[in-house]
Order: sequence, then structure tokens, then C-alpha cells
Amino acid sequence: MSFVTTELEGVFIYSPTVFKDERGYFFESYNQKVFEHGGFNFNFVQDNQSRSKHGVLRGLHYQLNPNAQTKMVRVLNGSILDVVVDIRPNSKTYKKWISIELSSNNFKQILIPKGFAHGFIVVSDEADVIYKCEGFYDKSSEAGIRFDDPELNIDWGMDKKDIIVSDKDAKLPFFKAAANNF
Repeated sequence: MSFVTTELEGVFIYSPTVFKDERGYFFESYNQKVFEHGGFNFNFVQDNQSRSKHGVLRGLHYQLNPNAQTKMVRVLNGSILDVVVDIRPNSKTYKKWISIELSSNNFKQILIPKGFAHGFIVVSDEADVIYKCEGFYDKSSEAGIRFDDPELNIDWGMDKKDIIVSDKDAKLPFFKAAANNF
């Protein structure tokens, strides 16, 4: 099992040890002791799961303080391009973003702490995504940023005309106007 740092301070990629044989595979997707040994001590209280078809983009989402959430995201089926944006004004990587492919084949997971916006786009025919949350969903704390904000200039790996976004996400504000109390 390994935790790999990213260029965004606090965001880690977790690659579990996968045991494969002719019958299939087995791995621990989460083990509190392993994470504590890696320096992470989270109290995950909620799991969320979604299924989306090719081209569906969900995000960029986050919750404001005091209800901000740390998330750990993985893919059960299919493949996504996962994007994380640093929205912490005092961070050295403020407004920077990273992307990583998460898939049911590579078993990678991304650990996203509070103070980051998160979104993903489905690059396979469909994808089932699950994420653990530290903190419960709170509608009054919901916030987000438009996926196509020119200031962030995120490369979603797909032509904009092929991207499917919910009405709610299409109406999110651009970065400059987005609520932020980090």
C-alpha cells in the first residue's frame, strides 16, 4: 500500500496492495490502521455512490466551513478523469488543479482534504464512483465552481460539446464569484 504526494499540498493518491490470481482479485479499499500509520486520521461518516454514462461531468463541488468535507474517491466500475482544485487563498497552490485517471483497473484512490473543489468526468462507457466523506452532507453549505471557468482553464480531456452537465452544475458561478471561506 502506498500514499503518493501530489503537487497540491494535502492531496494524496492511495494505491492499495491488490492480490490477484486466476479467481480474480482482493484488496482492502480502506483500513483505518493503515491510514493512521500513513499519518491520516479521518472519521469517515458517509459513503456516496453514483453511476454516470460517458461524458457526464459532475462538479466542481465542495462544502463550506464549518461543514467542509474530506473525501476519498475511487471507481468501482469504469474510468473517470478526476479533478481537484485548491481553493485555499493562503495556499502556495491556490487556484492550481490536478487531474488523475481513477479506474476499476488501476485501483487508485484520491484523498481530497477540506479546502479543495472536486469534480470528475466519465471517460468509459459508464462509471460507478464511490467516495467516503468526513462530515455529513449539508445542503446549506453546498458550493461549487463552473467546470469551464476560463481562469482555471481545466483540461477535461473531452470536447466541450460532448460534455454532459446537470442544469445545477451549469449554473454554478465562476471562480471569482464562488463562495469561499477557507
